[in-house]
Amino acid sequence: MSEAPPSAAGDGDAGGASVATGAKSTMETVKNVFSMWGKKVGKTAKKAEDLSRNTWQHLKTGPSFVDAAMGRLAQGTKVIAEGGYKKIFQQTFDLFPEEQLKETYACYLSTSAGPIMGVLYLSSAKLAFCSDNPLPHKNGDQTEWSYYKVIIPLHQLRAVNHSISRTNSAEKYIQIVSVDNHEFWFMGFLRYESAVAHVQEALQKNYKTQS
Repeated sequence: MSEAPPSAAGDGDAGGASVATGAKSTMETVKNVFSMWGKKVGKTAKKAEDLSRNTWQHLKTGPSFVDAAMGRLAQGTKVIAEGGYKKIFQQTFDLFPEEQLKETYACYLSTSAGPIMGVLYLSSAKLAFCSDNPLPHKNGDQTEWSYYKVIIPLHQLRAVNHSISRTNSAEKYIQIVSVDNHEFWFMGFLRYESAVAHVQEALQKNYKTQS
């Protein structure tokens, strides 16, 4: 297992009276939403507990606890309105013929500017990340806004490593390494164990295909 990057974790904190007061109604809404999701998919008590713990860590990962909670709810509304993750995936990325979306994972991508909230998509051909919201960047004197994307074809995957913080066991990471040695750190997963299993499985299948 690889060691998590020192700057990977967000500096958001749910502590403090002002945050606790301002986030109370938001957290109740978030807890109710995830509770309903858990019941719908028939989760066991253990899985429901893991989901609750992962949800709390997911919301703490970003710079603002309340913004993260509202952003995750807004993303859920968007997914429903646009016809599901499959439709969003097809609209966001260029697809290969017969490419199929297999899994989606709400998480964060660690960057030098801080963690970016988004969704990690695993398809039959690629691993791709897209931020939930467009981010600002400079183009000359102009400020432009665009979605932050990462695309790694499965045949360019070299390694998939998972790690847990030594100081906080709730902080869990997945490191993706490409064949050209680019590293991408993902964290704050709602379904961490599933993400690790399916991404590693995709890597192993790719190895077998190439051998």
